[in-house]
Amino acid sequence: MKTYLVTGGAGFIGSNFIHYLLNKYQDIHVINVDALTYAGNLENLKSVDSNKNYTFVQADICDKESISKIFEEYDVDYVLNFAAESHVDRSITNPEIFAETNVMGTVNLLNVARAYWEDKTTGEYKEGKKYLQVSTDEVYGSLGEEGFFTEETPLDPHSPYSSSKASADLIAKAYYDTYKFPLNITRCSNNYGPYQFPEKLIPLVINNCLKFESIPLYGDGLNIRDWLYVEDHCKAIDIVLNEGAIGEVYNIGGHNEKTNVDIIKLIIDYLHENVDKKITYDLIKYVEDRKGHDRRYGIDPTKISNDLNWLPETKFEDGIVKTIKWYLENKEWMEHVTSGEYQNYYKKMYDL
Repeated sequence: MKTYLVTGGAGFIGSNFIHYLLNKYQDIHVINVDALTYAGNLENLKSVDSNKNYTFVQADICDKESISKIFEEYDVDYVLNFAAESHVDRSITNPEIFAETNVMGTVNLLNVARAYWEDKTTGEYKEGKKYLQVSTDEVYGSLGEEGFFTEETPLDPHSPYSSSKASADLIAKAYYDTYKFPLNITRCSNNYGPYQFPEKLIPLVINNCLKFESIPLYGDGLNIRDWLYVEDHCKAIDIVLNEGAIGEVYNIGGHNEKTNVDIIKLIIDYLHENVDKKITYDLIKYVEDRKGHDRRYGIDPTKISNDLNWLPETKFEDGIVKTIKWYLENKEWMEHVTSGEYQNYYKKMYDL
């Protein structure tokens, strides 16, 4: 039985990955480690609470004692580090939190895993162990009108968030280069799907439309992102974990480039036709552009496609409808996660 240590498992991508694992494999043990900060929500995993193959541990990845205790208690085979402060706006306001969690948390996970996986006599690592650092295309910076990010694109992050993720990637790479530590790094494009905290674009738009509240749109709204359905991302991570060559970086992209304003209008159009005719473009409110706002991201997934036979399976036109329907069917979940801090934060930030 393989044991997976999933950090940040109560967050958006982490919780989707746990659902994916437990649906696919019967002979595994998943340990979910999450500090349960504002974006961590155990409601995301209510359906697996009673699963005998699932364990939740509330802990901070920066806490060496807590992480070491997990390794002492369980024979951990895989570490998948989803845990991260991930919202760019918050990183601009409080960059030190991002440096602490995203950089020092990664260092702590690597140190503890290395200590428990390395044979001190031979210097070799126990067979079948692997660490996977889940990163982002934002570490590459911004693209012009043409071209795509490849694994060879130089790192050029522009926000405290993306800089902290790039730093964590470089530290992980150093552990492979220096210690031959068994790891991979994956860098994905923008994910969308169920359980995403509503500070991110798609659930934010859905939530504000349903409440007839203003939808903040940065600058001219023409910033371009590559969108990847979260289940496709989970499948890619699983493949890299099992088949990826040690030390390699794999870009995971959706080949679905859309401008922010197009995403917003697409959601409004769907809700206008299927929910309430009063939901219109009048809800869009253009706001001052974000500091250091990258213009375009686009990933070339050729390497993971050629080497590991992975391609995204979900067309954006299908995935966005599935996503909107999920949020419509889970309004209670949305109400729970959008109370308190979230509402106050955004009303203050955008003067709504």
